[in-house]
Amino acid sequence: MGWRDRWRHLRRPRGGDAPARGGDTHLLRAADSLRALLDDPSIPGSIRASLAADYGRIEVMLDKLEHGHVHIAVFGRVSVGKSALLNALLGEPAFEVGVLHGTTVTAGHRAWREALGQGVHLIDTPGINELSGEEREALALDVAGRSDLVIFVVDGDMTSVEVDALRLLAGTQRPLLLALNKADRYTAEEREALLARLREHARGLVVAENVIAVMAQPAARRVLQVQADGREVEVERARAPDVSALRGRILEILESEGKTLAALNAALFAGKLSDEIGGRLTAVRQDLAGRTIRMYCLAKGVAVALNPVPVADLLAAATLDVALVMHLSRIYGLPLTRVEAGRLLATIAAQLAALMGAIWGVHLVASALKLASAGLSTALTAAAQGALAWYATVLVGRAAEKYLAQGKSWGELGPKRVVADIVQSLDRDSILREAREEILARLKNRPEA
Repeated sequence: MGWRDRWRHLRRPRGGDAPARGGDTHLLRAADSLRALLDDPSIPGSIRASLAADYGRIEVMLDKLEHGHVHIAVFGRVSVGKSALLNALLGEPAFEVGVLHGTTVTAGHRAWREALGQGVHLIDTPGINELSGEEREALALDVAGRSDLVIFVVDGDMTSVEVDALRLLAGTQRPLLLALNKADRYTAEEREALLARLREHARGLVVAENVIAVMAQPAARRVLQVQADGREVEVERARAPDVSALRGRILEILESEGKTLAALNAALFAGKLSDEIGGRLTAVRQDLAGRTIRMYCLAKGVAVALNPVPVADLLAAATLDVALVMHLSRIYGLPLTRVEAGRLLATIAAQLAALMGAIWGVHLVASALKLASAGLSTALTAAAQGALAWYATVLVGRAAEKYLAQGKSWGELGPKRVVADIVQSLDRDSILREAREEILARLKNRPEA
């Protein structure tokens, strides 16, 4: 069963298939995937440096997996009683609870000794409407990304902000519990109706049995107390929290799926980081490939412009194109031999021939003019000829890059379509103008023989 299938299984109600076992195996697989990311020799140091914080999280996660720790986070609006709920679960006032708007301003956590020894940690977070939209989303994604189970706390019917936040959390692929706090404010009939509405809001996000009413810090009850002299006095009597249903459901999940939850979180993070590394590696390769292509464009354009022998300059250009293809293959980690590079270049050239026949015709004419002019008009003809060589190198480089980026494959469209798309996507006039200006500047600054 894959990791995404395991997550979907955890969000199904009980009574279906028996839960799959093998939490230890899942932990080992997750740890292996994290270590593979840490030890991958193909990831350049520059990318490792840019992802230093994420690599630090891998070390933390490996330690977490080794010790079998599970993290549970709470989310909710300001003053719905998130901190009070965690205190009620812990059985001690570990989290600050106050009447001020938004007492919790940063995420904090405590070990829950009742659950799996000290292997479960409860995480408190600021209210979701206490931060700006971007900050709220960043916090939700960050804390949920570090958590294995999420409790979303409300104290009444859900607002649009709460529904959006619940969907955001569901998108992190963490199993969710929805807790209706301050249930003591409602009659039994009102409470059942409210739970039904919450289950409707959470349809597809939270299974019905994970929508649970709690009283983390119930209001004191006013009672009449008879004094020694017979007088009746109204006094407030504190009531004990009632989170037994939620505690029982959490412990049930932890007992059956605790190790799998931790492994699932680690595996999801490893997959996300792997995708991010791949994206950054692609960007780095594209940037380096672009600079390499330009370097060869300049070298080829100037070399062709300076060579007074017709056709010979075209042969020199072909040699540079082979070198370019080989250079690009090393950038993309798929090194080609000179023969393989020549074959790839021949494939690209065959497609370019049909598309650029006129261009190569002008190239040959310019080459002949360069010899016939005995050097008198070299500056004029050489710049035009070099610019065409520059443009041809851009096309060769982009086509080879596309082939290598797809793992030495042209894809379903084949080389003809790929090359045609590249030709259409490039601004030929702009490239030729830039090439002529650069080549003329080089010729002008060239020292006299």
